[in-house]
Amino acid sequence: MKIAVLDAQGAGLGKTIIKKIRKNIASRLYIVALGTNSVATSNMIKAGADNGITGEKEICYFCHTNDIDCIIGPIGIICSGGIEGEITARISKAVFHMNCKKYIIPIQKHGIYIPGTTGLKIKDIMDEIVLDLKEQKRDTSTS
Repeated sequence: MKIAVLDAQGAGLGKTIIKKIRKNIASRLYIVALGTNSVATSNMIKAGADNGITGEKEICYFCHTNDIDCIIGPIGIICSGGIEGEITARISKAVFHMNCKKYIIPIQKHGIYIPGTTGLKIKDIMDEIVLDLKEQKRDTSTS
């Protein structure tokens, strides 16, 4: 199973989800850290990503040329100007057009409000992502 995690700034969310995936899904995972800057990429690699890719051009190239099972990131990864402006229009478009499952973590920033998510904790959302990944992994290993 090949998973991409996209984050910006210091990649706090990216680091957390990578650690949680590594802890709960032990075998045969390849995680690629997609960081908009070198600090984000480095932090996600330290958290357990197998490889790191940094910058707009490289992230877009990865999105256009790689087959992956899923991509994970905060809602800002599909919004041009998201994550304090670090997500460019090219990145958000490349992510949107990827032919894979997209796990979007609803962070209530920049006036974006997703009804039904108010009482949800980030930890619970990440647990749900890990549970779904386990199911997806199980489905692919039995086919």
